[in-house]
Amino acid sequence: MMSNTMQDAMNQQMKQEFYSSYLYLSMSAFCDRANLPGLAQWMRGQAQEETGHAMKIFDHLLDRGGKVELYELGRPPADFSSPREVFDQAHKHEQQVTASINKVYGLAVDERDFASTVFLDWFVQEQVEEEKTSGLLAEQFRMVGEDRPGLLMLDRELGQRKSGVAHTAADAT
Repeated sequence: MMSNTMQDAMNQQMKQEFYSSYLYLSMSAFCDRANLPGLAQWMRGQAQEETGHAMKIFDHLLDRGGKVELYELGRPPADFSSPREVFDQAHKHEQQVTASINKVYGLAVDERDFASTVFLDWFVQEQVEEEKTSGLLAEQFRMVGEDRPGLLMLDRELGQRKSGVAHTAADAT
């Protein structure tokens, strides 16, 4: 069984992952309203992935005899100035998630909770991929700027995403 401190940290991280899903759903809705169905679909896929991450933590807590606590989620932003802002915000958010995962991982190391460190190894690697992909996409949107044909090209490319997550930058586009 894990310590109460570790349980609290895992529950907070689960909340972070559920909030990420909520944020990406909001971004998906914005993209849909902007008539960019490919971007909307891509963000919806991100939302599904984040829910999956939260459920991994949910299961880990239960598997370890921990107590699952579902915290209230904050309301994510619903309005963005542009698709570029959406992807800039997504990249910043992934950097925040990385910092949060690293904090939980550090706690697991400090507490010598080896089962949690092994479990969290997957999240650490996943965040490397998430930051790489979100950073690449944010940069591509910066390069496109206000160019409508470029924006439509990115919309089409991201709309071809299969269900689930883009695990590499090449999968993202």
